[in-house]
Amino acid sequence: MNPFSYAMPSPEASDKTPSPPNLFLLAMEFRAFWEFGAVLPSWPMLSRAPEGDGHAVLVFPGLSAGDASTVPLRRYLSSLGYEAHGWEQGLNFGPKAGVLENARKQVRALFESTGRKVSLIGWSLGGIYARELAKEMPELVRCAITLGTPFNGSPKSTNAWRVYELVSGRDAGQEVHNYDLPVAPSVPTTSVYSRTDGVVAWPCSIQPPSAETPHTENVEVYASHVGLGVNPSAWWVVADRLAQPEGAWQPFEPQGALQGLVFPDPMRN
Repeated sequence: MNPFSYAMPSPEASDKTPSPPNLFLLAMEFRAFWEFGAVLPSWPMLSRAPEGDGHAVLVFPGLSAGDASTVPLRRYLSSLGYEAHGWEQGLNFGPKAGVLENARKQVRALFESTGRKVSLIGWSLGGIYARELAKEMPELVRCAITLGTPFNGSPKSTNAWRVYELVSGRDAGQEVHNYDLPVAPSVPTTSVYSRTDGVVAWPCSIQPPSAETPHTENVEVYASHVGLGVNPSAWWVVADRLAQPEGAWQPFEPQGALQGLVFPDPMRN
């Protein structure tokens, strides 16, 4: 069996829960250091991303991580001309009392201070916040972008659910019943995922197509879960999506050498 393989569930098996990534993929999470190291040689390409229009971008960290983990991504976005912000709530130990309310206040404050809609980016668990806030506040949110976020499936399809329960003090199975996670926001939404994610079963990061939410997409990159927030190809997708004018959304399409070389063929098995 190919250790990198992970078949998408068929419609007939849609009621089955994907297994967490295997131990080989989990061990491969150490490649995140090399992904971050690839930023420097990739900088000439990354700096050619579309120039930002200055609107505010709010970035949510993953489980047990804080704003320090999103500094590289936020500095990159700032270099393109965006007003990039961290979530300013310390380490992400789950949606404890006050967490989502504070996030709502921050989104509203950024909207009011800039007079423009705010883009939300979330890494792993942070992507759950980005999606749920986009659902609640579409009048204030421009788009939602998630990186390795498990919004579609059981929390036990990840290798992090025990850590979540430990740091949050909450039952992961019960937690998902508090939100309708698989439903996509009404604003443009992009899920960046990797089939070699060692923490989240990648089918859990797939947004099925829907006539109700046509502005949704899934973009695959070659990355680890821990490295998604510092992965050059993921950064390119984020920059490309943020640069789209409001009301003129188009699906992501890698151009030239990027197609196939950096971004896998979405039609492959």
